Amino acid sequence: MRIDPANPVPPTVIRRMGMDQVPDHVPRELIRSAGIAYGADFLKAPHAYMANLHNTMPPIWYDVGAFGNSWALIKHEDAIFALRHAELFSTEDATPFPRNPDDYFYFIPIEIDPPDHRKYRNIVDPLVSPQGVLRLEERIRALANELIDGFIDTGECAFDDAFGRPLPVLVFLDLMGLPRAMCDTFVEWAMALLHSNDRAIMAETMQTISAYLNEAIADKRANPDEGMISRIALAEFDGQPLSEKEVFGFVVFLFIAGLDTVFATLNNIWVWLAENPDRRAEMIADPDNINAQVEELLRVHSVTFSGRTVAQDTELRGIKMRKGDKVMSILPACNFDPEVFPDPTKVDFHRPKKIILAFTVGVHSCMGAHLARLEIKIALQEWLRRIPNFQLKSGTEIEYRPGGVVGPEHVPLVWAKS
Repeated sequence: MRIDPANPVPPTVIRRMGMDQVPDHVPRELIRSAGIAYGADFLKAPHAYMANLHNTMPPIWYDVGAFGNSWALIKHEDAIFALRHAELFSTEDATPFPRNPDDYFYFIPIEIDPPDHRKYRNIVDPLVSPQGVLRLEERIRALANELIDGFIDTGECAFDDAFGRPLPVLVFLDLMGLPRAMCDTFVEWAMALLHSNDRAIMAETMQTISAYLNEAIADKRANPDEGMISRIALAEFDGQPLSEKEVFGFVVFLFIAGLDTVFATLNNIWVWLAENPDRRAEMIADPDNINAQVEELLRVHSVTFSGRTVAQDTELRGIKMRKGDKVMSILPACNFDPEVFPDPTKVDFHRPKKIILAFTVGVHSCMGAHLARLEIKIALQEWLRRIPNFQLKSGTEIEYRPGGVVGPEHVPLVWAKS
């Protein structure tokens, strides 16, 4: 039986699908299965689907789906509240990645709440702060042009392979101190972990990543460089080095988080650019507005979700949430909240400035947000300067990957040869 995401799940279906495990305090009329991340309707046009949730779903519902059983938040105000109140909505046990319960480790710093959270972020902040990433601007701009040099004369490229992936991933690998030559292998691991709905595949991939990163950490201890892994491996608090599990949990989280999000965002943006030549021309004609353009494109092309665990009984919009409940902020949907962003699906480069939930907010806001914004800005500037007119290859049907990062599988582009 197909579940209509806009209507409550009937009790018979709840039992049949094993949804009777939903806690007793959850009102049955709020149980939904929205199909987010893996559903067929979602994958046809993910961002349009998430924008439409404001028309088809209540502000808060209890979703039984790809994220496991969890409360789903789509209102901008509610997500900001949850993301800013770690005392009520903890990040402990809020990530979906499999770990061995007999050798458990925390993903750091995402699964560490205040006050300890800040001490970990201080280790890498010098590299990813606004001032830190500006030191990378020249290198990123040179890489963008080097990549474009490789295909501009051909009049076509697979954007995802030729530019969308290598630009942010190579910058990230340099920042971590990992070999560029393994770029494709690292991305394959990230794809298997982030876009599989098979727990066995995810667990096997995590083992592969873990084995590699343990060797990398050992190598950086013996041969330190200026990268993030070395900084973490050699970091101390109050004269004491981080434990082995702290170092590993920190490094593996950065590795997972850094390989797919900007890649997916660039792919989403370039599909829109290819399909909207008039808006592309508007951007080119207004170069001084680039920062606002980046923010608006991030708003309508956000790619991630943000999970939490209820730390103490609380109430949101009159709905009782109990300690231990899972909560998922559907960030792309929050960025389409019509109460905050009038005419939310319209791309408006002159919107009044509002908080964009592309990188979450609060103490757990994305460490790589400043770098991501800079990469997107440079990518837009250099590509539109050199290839201002392009389109999707004839016959292209954009297909989206299932999983916790929303982005198209392939983006084939064509343009007139110079």
